[in-house]
Amino acid sequence: MRNKDRATVRRLLTHARYEVLPTPTVEAKVLESVPPSVPLTITASPSMGLERTLETTERLTVAGYTVIPHLAARMVSGRAELTDLVARLGAVGVSGIFVPGGDADPVGDYKDALSMLEDLTALGSPFTEVGVTGYPESHPTIDDDLTVQSMWDKRKHATTIVSNLTFDPAVIKDWLTRVRRRGVDLPLLLGVPGPVERTKLLGMATKIGVGDSTRFLAKQKGMMARLVAPGGFTGESFLEKCAAVAADPAMRVAGLHVYTFNQVAETESWRQDWLNRLVD
Repeated sequence: MRNKDRATVRRLLTHARYEVLPTPTVEAKVLESVPPSVPLTITASPSMGLERTLETTERLTVAGYTVIPHLAARMVSGRAELTDLVARLGAVGVSGIFVPGGDADPVGDYKDALSMLEDLTALGSPFTEVGVTGYPESHPTIDDDLTVQSMWDKRKHATTIVSNLTFDPAVIKDWLTRVRRRGVDLPLLLGVPGPVERTKLLGMATKIGVGDSTRFLAKQKGMMARLVAPGGFTGESFLEKCAAVAADPAMRVAGLHVYTFNQVAETESWRQDWLNRLVD
């Protein structure tokens, strides 16, 4: 790897945050293995409910972490509940949120992320960081034209784009180039998987907006070999191949959003090990 690419990968790994699911055991795992200097994002899903996301966020924030909860728009009933959520999160010092539309059927007024983002702006933009989703590949339930238009519409209410997973570095380069050409200049956090078991990674692929990547993997014997190897997929080859586009200041790739699938100890060990090797 070229020295310039090494420096880029080191920068991305240094500015990484971990996405975790609010399961009953995740807080103990985080406290044991993740330093407070690493920001965390807490997912929201219909199966677990928004309350678990909020409670996990509150406890980890009190423990000293910078925590960004996912406020899935379709799980919030309307402006009254949103106002309460803003106050509740502000009370513990939460300054950033991530706003996806969410997989649930709408429970109230918000049919999509944009409608809730507009209400947040009307409430005085109470959070200094507001992340929105970017889709490098087709989403299984959202038309491509809608994702493109949605990003343009959401840009004035947000501060950061977080990309969904893709396993193809060429997809990232082409997608980022198109995003910037359209005039969307929000900083981007590149979504990458941590060292996760192959079966779990592939099982999640179609659920989080990864389209052709599973077919891409089937054609890449080398990457498939890495997926089935002991220790699972680390994403090192992917990041190395993304380094050139991430190094371009015009692309505004600010860091990583690491999908840990709650394998936080393994993820932090991988990140630190790679940082040490890059320094050496």
